[in-house]
Parts: sequence; C-alpha cells; structure tokens
Amino acid sequence: MADEANTGESAEHSQSEAQPQDSWNYFNYFTEIEEYFWKKRGAHLLVSPLDWAIMETWQKAGVPLEAVLKGIDRAADSYARSRRGAGRAMKTLAYCTDAVLEAAEEMNEAAAGAAPKRGSKPARPAFPVEELRAYIAKNIAQTRKAAEKLSGEHAGLAARLAEIADAATSACGILDAPGFADLEDLERRLTVLDDKVYAAVTADASEELQVKIRREMDGQLAMYRRKMKAEQIALVERQYLQKRLLEEFGLVRFSLFYFA
Repeated sequence: MADEANTGESAEHSQSEAQPQDSWNYFNYFTEIEEYFWKKRGAHLLVSPLDWAIMETWQKAGVPLEAVLKGIDRAADSYARSRRGAGRAMKTLAYCTDAVLEAAEEMNEAAAGAAPKRGSKPARPAFPVEELRAYIAKNIAQTRKAAEKLSGEHAGLAARLAEIADAATSACGILDAPGFADLEDLERRLTVLDDKVYAAVTADASEELQVKIRREMDGQLAMYRRKMKAEQIALVERQYLQKRLLEEFGLVRFSLFYFA
C-alpha cells in the first residue's frame, strides 16, 4: 500500500509540476530531483558528487523532470524487492539510470503522435529580475573571493577568474534592458562563463590533484559501471570531474540551472 501511495504521489506531483524541458521553468531541476530522492530513501542526506554528476547528465540530455521522477519511483520499487534492498535505503541515483532513461523513452514515444493540447496553462512568470541579479552578484562575489585566495600560489588562475568575474558583471547588465524577458540569452552567457571557469581550473590543476579526483571517481563508479551504457559513463565522468575541480578551488557555477 505504501508503494502504491508513493507511486500515486509521484504521478500527481509529475502532472502538476512537469513542464517541457526547454521552457526555462526548470532552473530548479536539480533541487526537485534531490528533494524527491530524499523522500524516496527516507533520509535527508546530502547527495554525493556522483549523484550531482548523474543529474547533470540527465539535464544536459534533455530528460524531462517527469521522466526522472517516474524512473526514481520504479528503481526504488525494484530496489526494495531485491536482496540488496532488504531493509536498506537506496543510497545513490546510479541505481535509477536505466529506469529514468526507459521512462524518458516512453514519454518520447507517447508524444510522437500526440496532438498539441488545447487550453494548456501559460508558463509561469520568469524569476523576478532582482532575484536573478542577487543570484549572479553572489556568484561574482564568490568568484572574486576565490581569485583573491588563489592570488599567491595560483596567480595566473586568479587573474583569469578576476576577468571572468568582470565578464559576469557585464553580462548582468542584460537585466537592465527594458522589459527584460530573455532568460535563454542570459543562460547562454552564463554557460559560456562556466565553461571558461572550468577550462581555467583544468589548465591550472596539478596532475596530482586530477589523479586524486579520478581515483575517487573510479572508486565511486566501480560498482555501477555494468549498469550504465558507455555514453552515460562518459558524461557522468566529465560532470563529476568538473564538479570536484570547482569544489577544490572554491568556485561555483553561474548557470541558472543552479538558481534556487
């Protein structure tokens, strides 16, 4: 009965909350998944870097939130019935990868011949400009703080980060445009900045640090590699390395997908 209730809760949640992935209403994509996963495993624990990497892989692949939640439901039910899941909570989203992709494929097949719905609800209003401005300003401040901290031993990286912070300040100027509403253009600019930050830290990071992170990643992924396709593993590895390198240098991402 509890499983049926949870499944019903998921369906209701999905129908009321899900919007097309490209609608820009899902800057809270990761938070929604994280909170739902907390509920399913019955513990409010921080998700691991591996889990974040997996979520980013889904987001970049355009997997709708509804498919992710359905996949988590199915994986949780399957895990609970398995020997490994007897009396234990599902610890990682790695168990959900196949179920999430299956749910996404089912949604794509169902939508292929579906006619557009009439009378659909209008998209929710964009985030208030002042909230966006505060979010970007916070990330700029964090980038400048990291640059200052790194100015001794990593002077070159510090200088590059200071330039990126200046560029972010300029990008923020788009918010002052009359009747600003183009979140997509703002996101493009912020994503470019994220790419520049990652390129800078990758070039500066020592071989020892990168090897250390790869060992850590390989240890966490070892038991899940057989459950994931080669392309999935490649994407997860890339996202994991990016997240951990940024953490090592005290940096954050500018993308609106991290706006909460």
